[in-house]
Amino acid sequence: MTHPDEEYSHIKALKRHNDMLGFVADAQYGVPTKCPCGGGIIPEVSPCNKFPNDFDTQPGRRYFTCKNFENNGLHFRTPWVIAIQDEVTKLVDRVKEMAEEIDRLKAQLYQLHRP
Repeated sequence: MTHPDEEYSHIKALKRHNDMLGFVADAQYGVPTKCPCGGGIIPEVSPCNKFPNDFDTQPGRRYFTCKNFENNGLHFRTPWVIAIQDEVTKLVDRVKEMAEEIDRLKAQLYQLHRP
């Protein structure tokens, strides 16, 4: 039987681990600037096939990878194409918002200067 303090510290460690997995999952949108572990992001090119028949792991495939990357689910290794697609989608949405704001401001300006 474990001591209650040991059990409590084990539960807290599991909760921190689960929270970190959630942070990583929520943060994987667009081009990452920093990994949740605190490590920087480096552009990386896949040097070899991991799986011979898998298109996603062909040599030359680009990734944004955490400097401290370990394949444990707590670090970023985002495919370049997906990150750029997310960024472009964000930018398109932002441009649409700005165009709507410009139209609204033009209408207000027209109302002020109308005789």
